[in-house]
Amino acid sequence: MDNKIPLLFGDLLQNTDNDENLNSYASDCESGISGTENEQRIHLSHSHNGLIKIHEGEKICEMIKKKFVSSLSCYGFKSQVEALYRKDNSDIMSRVKYQSFGLYSRGIEMKRNGNANVKYAWFGASMDELNSILSHGFGLPQSTGVYGNGVYLSPIDHPVESMQASTPDENGARHMLLCRVILGNTEVIHPGSGHRHNPSSEEFDSGIDNIVSPKKYIIWTGNMNTHILPEFVVTFRATSNCRGFKKISQPRKLPNSDWVPFATLINDLAKFLPPSSIKMISNNHTDYKKQKMTRNEMIQRVRQIAGDKLLISIIKSYREKGMGEIEQKKMRILKN
Repeated sequence: MDNKIPLLFGDLLQNTDNDENLNSYASDCESGISGTENEQRIHLSHSHNGLIKIHEGEKICEMIKKKFVSSLSCYGFKSQVEALYRKDNSDIMSRVKYQSFGLYSRGIEMKRNGNANVKYAWFGASMDELNSILSHGFGLPQSTGVYGNGVYLSPIDHPVESMQASTPDENGARHMLLCRVILGNTEVIHPGSGHRHNPSSEEFDSGIDNIVSPKKYIIWTGNMNTHILPEFVVTFRATSNCRGFKKISQPRKLPNSDWVPFATLINDLAKFLPPSSIKMISNNHTDYKKQKMTRNEMIQRVRQIAGDKLLISIIKSYREKGMGEIEQKKMRILKN
């Protein structure tokens, strides 16, 4: 195998004692070998996309389970992996997809001075959607997200947002894809970039939400079936002491938005956010006034675009200013 091809388990190999076995396993997958005849082939639901169960005790199974469970525990979740499967690549089209991914990764590597920046990432959705992806690839998003028109994945160490996007099946279990992703050169994409479909220039290949500690990888729709390679399906259950998954990513309670007039909030946000984000917030407020969305939906979208840290800072500043004006009025009354 060409040693320049991205190592299959590069993100998972840290702190392991026996890399040779994993490298051998990676070589099998790179060449499209699907495994032995004794491996158990299954399907999610009754679809026709073949999956091969990875049995308990296999090193890659234990590595992925450990990474998944420990990463979710950082967000307060207690999770249990019920099964792990890998994509069956015995058919010709699956082999073509593997070879195509390798060619694209080498192309980006040559274009980006020897670094294709291939990472592992999570993708969560309903079981039906995952079946469709495994059979036919990613389809066009039904709606544009706040980071633009693309596929949003979660880094290997931060699976919680993809978990929130997953939905339980009829048995209450959830399913997520573990994919290899070609990131290449990344650029920060700000919330409110809903009009974006492509990188801002030829210098970039994909997007991230934060340059220091990204929680989202944004793969533009034009690259979604060449730069993303689904390889594993994790079936799991997760519980939390908090009500609902969403509260994990929003640990701080935001003060009531009535404390700040909307016009004042927009003026203050405009000092920190790009015009596209301000326009999206204004459009959400307009939809709320036209009763196209609830007040809570509007607040949640504003929080997603602006971020709690900035909103809390603005609200506190407004309250402190208001309290100062009240104290000044009291002083004037006492003097009179």
